[in-house]
Amino acid sequence: MDLFKPHSSHWGAFSGRINDGRLEVRPHDKDPYPSPLLGNLSAVADSPARIQRPAVRRGWLEQDRTHTQRRGVDEFVEVSWETAEALVAAELRRIYETHGPSSVFGGSYGWSSAGRFHHAQSQIHRFLNVLGGYVRSVNTYSSGAAMVIIPHVLGPYDSFDRKSVTWDAIERSTELLVAFGGMAIKNADVHGGGISKHTVRQTLGGAGKRGARFISISPLRDDFATELSPEWLAVKPGTDVALMLGLAYTLVTEGLHDHAFLRRCTIGYDTFETYLLGREDGRPKSADWAASICGIDAETIRALARRMASNRTLITVSHSLQRADFGEQPVWMGIVLAAMLGQIGLDGGGFSYSLGALGNVGKTLLAVPLPTLNQFKNPVADYIPCARIADMLLDPGGEFHYNGHSLRYPDIRLVYWAGGNPFHHHQDINRLRAAFKRPETIIVHESAWTSTARHADIVLPATTTLERDDIGAADRDPLMIAMKRLIDPVGAARDDYDIFAGIAQQLGKSDAFTEGRSSREWLAFLYETTRSALEAQGHDAPDFETFWERGELALPTKADDGGPAQAFRADPEAAPLPTPSGKIEIFSSTVESFGYDDCKGHPRWFPARSETDGEADLYPLHLVCNQPRQRLHSQLDYGDYSRSTKIKEREPVRIHPEDASRRGISQGDIVRLFNARGSCLVGALLSEDVMPGVLQLSTGAWFEPDDPAAERTMCIHGNPNILTRDIGTSKLAQGSTGQIARVEVERYAGEPPRVTIFEAITFATGGEELAVSRRYASKPAGTGSSRR
Repeated sequence: MDLFKPHSSHWGAFSGRINDGRLEVRPHDKDPYPSPLLGNLSAVADSPARIQRPAVRRGWLEQDRTHTQRRGVDEFVEVSWETAEALVAAELRRIYETHGPSSVFGGSYGWSSAGRFHHAQSQIHRFLNVLGGYVRSVNTYSSGAAMVIIPHVLGPYDSFDRKSVTWDAIERSTELLVAFGGMAIKNADVHGGGISKHTVRQTLGGAGKRGARFISISPLRDDFATELSPEWLAVKPGTDVALMLGLAYTLVTEGLHDHAFLRRCTIGYDTFETYLLGREDGRPKSADWAASICGIDAETIRALARRMASNRTLITVSHSLQRADFGEQPVWMGIVLAAMLGQIGLDGGGFSYSLGALGNVGKTLLAVPLPTLNQFKNPVADYIPCARIADMLLDPGGEFHYNGHSLRYPDIRLVYWAGGNPFHHHQDINRLRAAFKRPETIIVHESAWTSTARHADIVLPATTTLERDDIGAADRDPLMIAMKRLIDPVGAARDDYDIFAGIAQQLGKSDAFTEGRSSREWLAFLYETTRSALEAQGHDAPDFETFWERGELALPTKADDGGPAQAFRADPEAAPLPTPSGKIEIFSSTVESFGYDDCKGHPRWFPARSETDGEADLYPLHLVCNQPRQRLHSQLDYGDYSRSTKIKEREPVRIHPEDASRRGISQGDIVRLFNARGSCLVGALLSEDVMPGVLQLSTGAWFEPDDPAAERTMCIHGNPNILTRDIGTSKLAQGSTGQIARVEVERYAGEPPRVTIFEAITFATGGEELAVSRRYASKPAGTGSSRR
């Protein structure tokens, strides 16, 4: 029996060993609330969904004129690593020499490993920069709108807001926490570089015992820890800005807003107040006006405003609110509401964006730097907001607006993807399927046969975190983990680093990419960044081999001093914000100067597009597409814990009993959700934890089409992005709007098709011979293919 070895994951530090041929894991012994997502790890070693060898799509090898149209349908052939490397290198050489680096898109989403070296996003960016650069994406699906609007209002994202309000401050000082979009504790189970201690329940519980009260404003009752007995205000999806305006109106008309703070620390309030009181459009944003939109009665709104003004109040706005039409507005309006209360910079008060969305946000900052792999400089200027990938592929040369700029989509010939699953993240999957048929070549590193792999041309099997050594470390987490390999690589899987190193060797770029170091040598090299900083500060600073033997290393943290918000509040002139005015910009002349009709100079109420274009009349139910509790995004959907929550192998959708009864739906029925964009099959889970008129279906079920050849298909496994709109939040941020969709639901008649997405795929024979023939053919890859 093997000894337990330390390791780490996005959802927590743990140790593992092989016991009777099966991976056994146990959480870190000092983690008070370990995540149940650890239960998905044991399936990694033996799942039929794992990719065993490099594989190439047959149509790409044969290169008929319409081969790109067969992506997602075509069969694959398995090949050797030697052949795969040669094919990838030849295609990269052709594309770079013929079309240049602006024709290559480097796709990655950064969640493939908690390790700092085997971080797929860093690896692919470094590799493509060595080759000459690539078209990149900016921002994230999670917070695309917030990452653009916050810099205009407070200063650079993460530099003010997320460094000013801690869980410790909430525990000691907050009296009223008002969570717009809720604060689902399941989301705090995860963080990019791992978590050694899950402490959110502990600190919130401490605040509750002291007497703090919690208000969760969400269409879902359990969007806040139910054991804390939060007050639930069931709000109509997408209407939080109207509610915030109603609260602000009450503060003004009842003289509860902080005039002194607004004068000293903000700019543009008077212009906003003109809009709020209706002097601009003749429509006062009163509590009665808000009630008619958001579904919460006017007296409740007025009473909440009074409570907020009479307590040390913290306002939080979740990721979910800005992943919708005009998503910039709730973030901006939440800041304005906190400013009107005058509590920004007070201990445990003010505003915090997305507190609880990531496990380490809200913890104190580290006092030493973490290991980071140099990605080199990208010489290519072209970029897209990450949620606009389908637009880019479908409309090369097309114009788009973003944050004050008028840009054009590049003409992408080759997509290289390592880390992430766009067929999970992206909206309107049928549209994404069409977009993925446009490039000449798509190369993917994957550990399992996701739909992203199935829509690629060349699939290179990558190891998972369990199959490699690494260093686990995260901002705000005071423990560095020696992530020791727990299982042998599955099949012929290789680390992303070794894959890129092999291709770089073929292209004569090995020295530039590897700098002559093996993976183990890189770990020691990167570790030195942290070790030397520890030594300089007089802390325990063991050499790499000692750290590796110990298995973990404590890291020092900074004092919880209230951060930039407290300093700004104390003296706005001595500690100004990095905004044009140096103050909180309630009105932004910069944003106003862009001239956008969907994001103006101060926060406003915009009805959802489905309310103004007639979609709501056709599809009466709101579908909330939130993060799953049983996995991180779509990772390890084939894991035991994720699969245990499914209904007849399909993702569960929660539906209020009243809505189910009207449609003849019973508990456990297979039902079809549908709208004009597509449909999916899911299992019905009747629950009063969703408000009437609302369905809840988590993201992350691997997309499986009922007819891969059809232009518009149905997902038989329950991926909600078959139903969501692929449209930007506004011209300002172009963020994802995938949180909410309009749908109808019906009981599925007949025998539903069997879910097979986790089963092994069947390969065509003669693959190596065909690939070798293709490798030495005189006709260059892509010639004659139909791209447009």
